[in-house]
Amino acid sequence: MAHWQGDLDEGIDYMFKMVMIGDSGVGKSQLLNRFVKNEFNMKSKATIGVEFLTKTVVMDHKVVKAQIWDTAGQERYQAITTAYYRGATGALLAYDITNRRSFEHVGKWLEELRIHADKNIIIMLVGNKSDLSSIREVPTEVAKDFAQQEDLFFIEASALDSKNVESAFIGLLSQVYNNVSKKSIIADGVEPNWDKLNIELEGIKINVHSQEPEVQKAKKRFNCCSVF
Repeated sequence: MAHWQGDLDEGIDYMFKMVMIGDSGVGKSQLLNRFVKNEFNMKSKATIGVEFLTKTVVMDHKVVKAQIWDTAGQERYQAITTAYYRGATGALLAYDITNRRSFEHVGKWLEELRIHADKNIIIMLVGNKSDLSSIREVPTEVAKDFAQQEDLFFIEASALDSKNVESAFIGLLSQVYNNVSKKSIIADGVEPNWDKLNIELEGIKINVHSQEPEVQKAKKRFNCCSVF
């Protein structure tokens, strides 16, 4: 759920916990570093245990802080990482488009997520390493069909050349914000005006800008498929 942070983080209206899951080696840490720091490390090592980075953006005139947890994909750390699903409002489930096995394991990660996380968690399926499409093992349409069947958002991205990385994270974050904003307005007894939220994945501009100068401004359009 969203947390009001007035007493802890001055100026922060919402804080959302988001988790990254998927097999080891699919590039979860690289995606996160590209989004938060605009960096790519060619000698990146596997994440041990759990670590997180934060990113602050403005959505619909609200300051939103995302706390993004990078969970290790190695099986031996799985018992450690499951505890970190608690309280997550969004999840980025990554696979490697050049590794069929990593895609075949998506169902297992999805099952684990739905067991340990909130039932209303928003999930973005991301096929990483789209820059290696010439040696892909997972057809885009296969992944897209899976996403539609499982009610997931879907996009292919590349941490290496940064294509669609911001789209993936901001798309996920905007949907989390959209859901929480609706609940907050209804809880306050105010009739919502959804046109003002201006937060949708397909074909509509998103009123989002970064608070952190080293990261480029978020793209305003997304090439995702949504079935919500």
